[in-house]
Amino acid sequence: MPVHNPEIAEIFNKYADLLEIDGANQFRVRAYRNAARIIGDLSQNAYDMVKDGENLSELPGIGKDLADKISEIVKTGSLSQLEELKKTVPAELIDIMDIAGLGPKRAAKLHQELGISSVKELEASAREKKVRELAGFGEKTEQAILEDIARKGKARGGKERFKISEVEQATESLLSYLRNINGVKEVTVAGSYRRRMETVGDLDILVTHTKSSDVMERFAKYEDVDRIISKGETKSTVVLRFGLQVDLRAVAEESYGAALHYFTGSKAHNIAVRQMGVKRKLKINEYGVFKEEKRIAGRTEEEVYQQVGLPYIEPELREKRGEIEAAQKGKLPKLIEIKNIRGDLHAHTNATEGRNSIEEMAEAARKKGYEYLAITDHSKRLSMTHGLDEKRLEEQIEEIDRLNNKLKELTLLKGIEVDILEDGSLDLKNDVLKKLDLLVCSVHHKFNLSQKKQTDRIIRAIEKSPVFTILGHPTGRLIGEREPYDVDMEQLMKAARDCNCALELNAQPERLDLNDIHCKMAKDMRVMIAISTDAHSTAGLNLMRFGVYQARRGWLEPDNVLNTRNRKDLRKLLKK
Repeated sequence: MPVHNPEIAEIFNKYADLLEIDGANQFRVRAYRNAARIIGDLSQNAYDMVKDGENLSELPGIGKDLADKISEIVKTGSLSQLEELKKTVPAELIDIMDIAGLGPKRAAKLHQELGISSVKELEASAREKKVRELAGFGEKTEQAILEDIARKGKARGGKERFKISEVEQATESLLSYLRNINGVKEVTVAGSYRRRMETVGDLDILVTHTKSSDVMERFAKYEDVDRIISKGETKSTVVLRFGLQVDLRAVAEESYGAALHYFTGSKAHNIAVRQMGVKRKLKINEYGVFKEEKRIAGRTEEEVYQQVGLPYIEPELREKRGEIEAAQKGKLPKLIEIKNIRGDLHAHTNATEGRNSIEEMAEAARKKGYEYLAITDHSKRLSMTHGLDEKRLEEQIEEIDRLNNKLKELTLLKGIEVDILEDGSLDLKNDVLKKLDLLVCSVHHKFNLSQKKQTDRIIRAIEKSPVFTILGHPTGRLIGEREPYDVDMEQLMKAARDCNCALELNAQPERLDLNDIHCKMAKDMRVMIAISTDAHSTAGLNLMRFGVYQARRGWLEPDNVLNTRNRKDLRKLLKK
């Protein structure tokens, strides 16, 4: 059975979590977290690399020991050292680490002093007011724990959702398998995956095939299937090993477009289109568009839209957020595409927590056809990443200048990801910051400030710093792990617009920050967006597509995005 990259990354992250709770050396913990990120960023499937005999130890940041562990996971589906560690450190403590305000040290303290090994036991202790008695906790922390447990409990009450990056690799493998089945003609994913939502609950796949095809039988025998829920001639449902439910529907060719429209959704969008059909005395469903009992359209999605007087609407826009009205007026956006991106404005190197040198990152960007790459390592406050102080930043500036003298097709931009401190000042002095081409200014601590304090903090940084360029991952969220910090986005956007600053759309799949609603808000308020990968390796530069998906959901066009400009025009904008 194939093991996909997200599963390998998850095993390494779990091992790192338990090592940290167990008090292991921080360098060892970080090695496994780095390995998880490397595997998560890989465009190739590690399973295939191992099967083809490739030497994984040649990957940047992966030595022989980690390569052997990846091979073990690929071959057995598990890591023996993780299973051994679970015998001494309860794996349930990982769930406790996901509660707001708790990390490995606090989880270990709760376990050692109160005997807490699960979220249920944590909730009981908090309700009994025992948590506040521990040194370093207090009443506010106890209350925050209860609130986050309640919030996550409500989320768990619904169907589990997976990040789009977790679903992507498994989906592409399954689609390739289905397309190679004899008699299969068309295979397309519908649903939230096709609309490029940041999380996916289940997968809807449509297929057309000849009568002689055994596609349903073969689908049920796919090697990644964990269990079969149902199997029929026109619909089968399975659950893959990592928990994702997949529905496969066989549809007639004459109904293919109508079915694709119906199962792509969203429900609100489909209802609006059906209502438009009713006004024209048409019935629209997954089988086609009908005038009385006669099917008059449905072979393609374009036909469905034409019957209600609309042009084709891109799947990412189908959320009933004004796309119908825009289509009626001929004002649908010409959405940004990956080919419009000319460079990346947020990337880390091995000077801080990245895994590749500046030169290696430059070469990877050149191979992607980029015109520029901004080097934006962390500033000194993030000491655990070995952040740059003024002296080391000066040295990096000189190194970039030397490299630019010999680089031909690519320009390296001098930058830094500088921390916004609690008082709104930046982590480094303006004297050195003024020597840079751009700053990515980010909040990395004090997430729990009140909305007013958090908003004032960031606006103060935007307005007072003469060199503020881009607000990095503007809400600080981690999808499914950390809620956005409380901030007035409208006020932030006004300040950014007035000061000619951009907001980042961070393409890391666990961030996708800004969300689609805020992207649309930024566009409406005429605030420029930078789509950046926040890459920590050469492979991380490949994550740009996830940012573009999000941008499309937020109605962004090439002109709304800073890094669609060529080198010359970008420099003009940066000087502003």
